Amino acid sequence: MKSFETALNNFLGISLSSKQKSLFDSYLELLLEWNKKVNLTSITDPEEIWFKHFFDSLTCLRVVKTEPPFSMADIGTGAGFPGIPLKIMIPEMDLLLVESVKKKSDFCQAIVKFLKLDHVTVLNSRAETVGSDSRYREHFDWAVSRAVASLPVLAEYQLPLVKSGGSALAMKGEISESEIRSSGTAFKILGGHLERIDTFNLPEDYGKRTLIEINKSKNTPIKYPRRIGVPSKKPLA
Repeated sequence: MKSFETALNNFLGISLSSKQKSLFDSYLELLLEWNKKVNLTSITDPEEIWFKHFFDSLTCLRVVKTEPPFSMADIGTGAGFPGIPLKIMIPEMDLLLVESVKKKSDFCQAIVKFLKLDHVTVLNSRAETVGSDSRYREHFDWAVSRAVASLPVLAEYQLPLVKSGGSALAMKGEISESEIRSSGTAFKILGGHLERIDTFNLPEDYGKRTLIEINKSKNTPIKYPRRIGVPSKKPLA
């Protein structure tokens, strides 16, 4: 925990309050407890969880604006990453967690209740379904996803949920120039454009990361996202 706090301060200029420390400790506790029975993550070493899940999630703050109030949709959140760590740091944020695997969405419901987080909605659903739902479509300031799919596919999952003037953020490890170049058409079709690429290494030699911000300047055509399974099988190009 101490090395995590030091790295947060040195790398992101963030200091945790006593309440935030307690919330992260509780998050780790419940994640490890559930993971004994339900496969939520292959990472089981506590220090690795601190850095590969919690710290990695918080690197979004290199890009995401933290002036409240704002709203965020986390697509394919898994066990709550990056959405819940960001919610701990920005409690004023309205958060939607979307996860298609029920055991993982059940954990998200449990951790939201366990940490007593308000203004958080958990949906056991596919991104294509949520993106076509009038309650959520073009509603959010930010949509984020962590290593869920290729960039053109992520864009079709994310951008329908983002309001004009908002942004989508794709969290990746290493990414090729060709994948970035091939995504331009998808961004344009969906109403967005590439805003920035931020590449860096996590502390403690935990790997290379890339944040890709896609700014949305106009509404997404109503036919997107396409029906379930189509974006991944036939990425926009």
